[in-house]
Amino acid sequence: MKTSLLLPLLALLPQSLFASELQTSAGTMAITPVIEGLEEPWGIEFLPDGSFLVTERDGRLQLVRDGAAQRVEGLPEVLVEGQGGLLDVLVPRDFATAREVWLSFAAETVAGGATAAGKGRLSEDGSRLEDFQTVFTGDGYPGGRHFGARLVELADGTIALATGDRGTGPGGMQAQDPQVSPGKVIVLNREGSPAVTQDGWLPGALSRGHRNIQGAALDLTGRLLTVEHGAQGGDELNAPATGKNYGWPVISYGINYNGDPIGQGQALAGMQQPLHYWDPSIAPSGLLVYSGKLVPEWAGDIFFGSLNSDFLGRLDPDTPAETGFAEERIAGPETGRVRDVIEAPDGSIWFLAVYDGAVYRMAPAD
Repeated sequence: MKTSLLLPLLALLPQSLFASELQTSAGTMAITPVIEGLEEPWGIEFLPDGSFLVTERDGRLQLVRDGAAQRVEGLPEVLVEGQGGLLDVLVPRDFATAREVWLSFAAETVAGGATAAGKGRLSEDGSRLEDFQTVFTGDGYPGGRHFGARLVELADGTIALATGDRGTGPGGMQAQDPQVSPGKVIVLNREGSPAVTQDGWLPGALSRGHRNIQGAALDLTGRLLTVEHGAQGGDELNAPATGKNYGWPVISYGINYNGDPIGQGQALAGMQQPLHYWDPSIAPSGLLVYSGKLVPEWAGDIFFGSLNSDFLGRLDPDTPAETGFAEERIAGPETGRVRDVIEAPDGSIWFLAVYDGAVYRMAPAD
């Protein structure tokens, strides 16, 4: 594996010396690099002391404190293939006492790659995850596409793991089959046991019919939201709920890559409509429902990245639009292939830019 060339910018000079500015609906925002030199960053999470963890898809987990990064050891064996690798990271709300960190990743099985999740205890010095155990391994399929793998702690303290359909195309019905893991939201108790039980469903499976979930977050009421990729068009924002079917690959607002229609159209009885959809596709990734701490006019708004159109997006749930909600696109040199977005303890918005291998901070300009 390559060694990350991480630049401890914060330790050297004030952030304001590096900030650029972008114009937004809420005024001028300063965009400041926090750390650079990452290799395909995928997920980011804050620790209570203001330091943060960031994953690199090739299999590294970095702890960044005071502008300097150290590699965290003790990770599981990861399958780095196609879109698979070390993916999301989650720090539960009780970290101050439990020191538990969850990871999602692609794992090798006898049948092929699978979406997996596990947890370990971050050592006091931050150098390793101790006693890491894999608590969920999904069904394996050949190929390296559509692992999903976003993690989020639900309002009741259980852990949701979002999976992808494993990229077998509209003809593959794994996402519709309630007894297999692809194309589902899986909910686990903290010790790793299934937290949801439904007759005829895989233990832990909450919802089905998802293509490739790439962002997950709670809104300000505690409701789970997800964003997922469609095919050629048909990216969706959903609110997965117990026993619900979100349609893929039976209904979609997109078409197949060869121009053929997908399934049976855009709607069907018994299948949920998205809260919002994108056509053409923007490949949404990462998800944040903003508290409004620094920018009150954005309270409750939904932020996400775009992997194919290089912007940070904002949806306003209070303003209806033809495709769901009114949308703002915030774009600049720093917003190339935004993979994840998160709110910092001070209310600033941080995002991962894959092209720059960087973590950026966005906050109102002075």
